[in-house]
Parts: sequence; C-alpha cells; structure tokens
Amino acid sequence: MSGVVGPGRPQEGAAVMDGDDVDRALSRLGAEHEAVETSLLALQDHSGRRLLEGAALTGVTKERWTAADAAITRLWTLFDAYSGALRAAREIRERRRRPSREDLVELTERLRGPGVLIAGAGVEGAALAERLSLAELVARMNGLYASSLDVVVAADAVWSALPARIDLLAAELHRTRSLARSVGIRPGEHPSGDDLEDITAELTELRARVIADPLAFWSAAAGSSAPGGGRPDTGRYDRAARALDDVRREIEAVLDVRQDSEQRLISLRDVLSRADRTLAEARTARGEVLAKIAASEVPAVSGPPTALQEQLAAAAEYRRQSQWHRLSPLLESLEERADEELRRARESLTAVTAPLAVRAELRGRLDAYKAKVARLGMAEDPLLIERYDTARRMLWSAPCNLRAAEEAVLRYQWAAAESSAPPPPRHAPLPPGTAPADRSDEHRPHRPGKDDA
Repeated sequence: MSGVVGPGRPQEGAAVMDGDDVDRALSRLGAEHEAVETSLLALQDHSGRRLLEGAALTGVTKERWTAADAAITRLWTLFDAYSGALRAAREIRERRRRPSREDLVELTERLRGPGVLIAGAGVEGAALAERLSLAELVARMNGLYASSLDVVVAADAVWSALPARIDLLAAELHRTRSLARSVGIRPGEHPSGDDLEDITAELTELRARVIADPLAFWSAAAGSSAPGGGRPDTGRYDRAARALDDVRREIEAVLDVRQDSEQRLISLRDVLSRADRTLAEARTARGEVLAKIAASEVPAVSGPPTALQEQLAAAAEYRRQSQWHRLSPLLESLEERADEELRRARESLTAVTAPLAVRAELRGRLDAYKAKVARLGMAEDPLLIERYDTARRMLWSAPCNLRAAEEAVLRYQWAAAESSAPPPPRHAPLPPGTAPADRSDEHRPHRPGKDDA
C-alpha cells in the first residue's frame, strides 16, 4: 500500500501561511522526517526484531509479535506517505524564490490540512481510506512505533537475561550431579537425587519456554508508558536456583561427614560408654541404698541402650561401604540421642543416690551441733549425750530410717538450744494495782531449724 498525496478539503477561515511560516514548517517537518527515519531504521536493525522474525514463537509472544510485525509494516507505509507529502510540498516551495498567493494557499493546505490520503487504513467497519494532516500522520506513526518497540525491547530483554543465566545454572547443576554421584546420592535412593532430577527437568522446560514465549516472562512496570518499561520475571529461575543451593548444601554436609566421620564415631562411642558406666554406677548405688536406707523409695535403673549400640554398628558399616548419604543423617540422630542418653544416665544416678546424700547431710548437721555444744561447755550434759547417741546410732546403722533419724537430729538440736538459752531476767516489783505482763514467751525455748547448725 502507498500514500497518495494531494490537497485536502479547504478549511473555511483558515489563515494562509506566509513565506516565512512555510519555510519554518518545512524545516521542522524535515527534522521530524529524519528523526522518524532514524528510529525506523534502528527498529529494523534491532537484534530483538531479528530474533522475533526467526523464532518459532508460541503463546502471548506469538500473538503480540504478529500485531507488532503488522504495525511495523504499516509504519513504513505511513512513512512513505509522509515522505511523499513532504517532497511534494518542497517542490511547490522551490518553484519561485518568492511564492505566489496561489502557492501559499496550496502549501498551507498541504502542510496544515488533511492533505495525505492513506489507502487501506480503515478497520472494524471504518473507511478503507482516510485523509490525515502531516501532524496527525506523525502522531499515528509515533503510536505504532511505541507499541512495536515495546514488544521488541521486552522480548530482547528476556532473551538477554534468562537463557544465559539458565545455561550457567545448568552447568552448575551438571557439576553438582557429578559430585552427588561421587558420594552415593542418586535418584530413587536419596531425596536430593530426586531433587536434582526435578531441577534438571525444570531448567530444560524453562529454557524452551523462554525461547519460544519470552513475553510470558516479562513484568511490565506499573504506570510506565515508555517502550520496554519493566523487567524480566525470573521467579521460576530463582526457585530452581534456590532448590539447587539446598541440594548443594546437603551434598556439602555429606562431604563433611566423609571428612570427619571417623572422629565423630569415636566421640559417639565415648559418649555411649560414659552413659553405660554411669548406669552401671547407678545400679551399684541402688543396691547400696537398698541395703543401707530403710523406708525410702529408690527408682529403678534402666539397662544399657542396646538400640543405640546397634545403630552405631550400622553407622560404622555405612562408613566402611562409603555410603555417606546414609551415614550423614544417622550420625546426626545418633549424636543427639547419645547426648540424651548420657543426660538420662546422670539423672538416674542422682535420683538413686539422693537418700545417701540426705543421710550425709544429717550426719554433718549432727556433728556440727555436737561441736557447738562442746564449745559451750555442755558436752557432759546427760540429756544431750543421750539424744546424740540416739541420733548417731540411727544414722550409722544399716538399714537407716531417714525419717526417724531426721527427727532424732531435730530433738538433739532442740535440746542443745534449750540448754544454751540464757535464764530469764529478774524484774522489779510492780506498783499496786498493775497487772503483770505476759512473759510466757521468755521462758519458751527456741526450737532451732536445719540451718542453726
């Protein structure tokens, strides 16, 4: 299709341009013509447009590029019409050095009026041809250029950003898969092996989709009308990269296990051995407590953790067979459970020996009060001697009744406190008619507590 240039419908009352107005208008239109031509040539040579022309497109990109390609073709048609109109106006201006009245009228109509007939411009029932002024023609070209450039720039930005990054990630994925196989992580045998297969399939499908439908991965900037305003949507790529990072960390953990598994197994054996020894000590102590302490509930002591020993043997076998991916989670579980077993054994020993600790505390308290009585010069007091002997006999006999022994110690403490209390003071006679004050508390002996020793 080509533009047909001719005079438009005369505008009644329109001012006729003078020679200077015509020259300025031609100069301005010439500059616009050069700018439009430069933009169209740049669009024609744009790498994104060439890629779109040669690609097997699908989806939204195919739909938008079909419209944009038609718009670019239309742009060149409009530009040819614009060039013809400008050339015809220049020819009229160049007829005479000083244009005549008739020349100025015609130039006014061509430069300002709807003097450019565009064939085949009608759509959706509109006219099949329309007349446009040069200003309207430039505005029409600007709109088509912006919409076409937006498609080209967006597709080129996605193609420039995503495929290269996907290829780099695929290369890293290949190295990770080789490393995973070296430590026994394979699909169907380890979750990380399955993850690597999923990431491989995702990157393959993602790259094919990006090449065929780049605009499906374009996020337009909100509120921006500039061509190419937005950025590539890297959401799927980012998720695949994070998944690969997770797998790589898992493999690094397995590699760490390969490096220090021997030392960790030695430490595990040591912890479990200490737990066994502590439980054995608790069992021995329990027999001693049952023989020496009466009327006391002594908790039972569990046996050695055979299940942990079996798992420890399995871990050692995994190490011998270089099954590092199986050894890694087993070691972590064993270390946690071994520490818990040692803590439980220590708690069991503490609970079993608690009655012996109570007896030792009562013995210490009794001896402390005896020393205090001796300092006060009351070591020969018959009551104190009797109560001391009673308490000592209970505490140093087997089996020892802790409740009765504690009561005997308290009775000795009370007797010592009463013997060492000062006599009540003598008071002057009271005046006649005065009631004596209640001084019963002054003669009541102090009953010491456990801390008085």
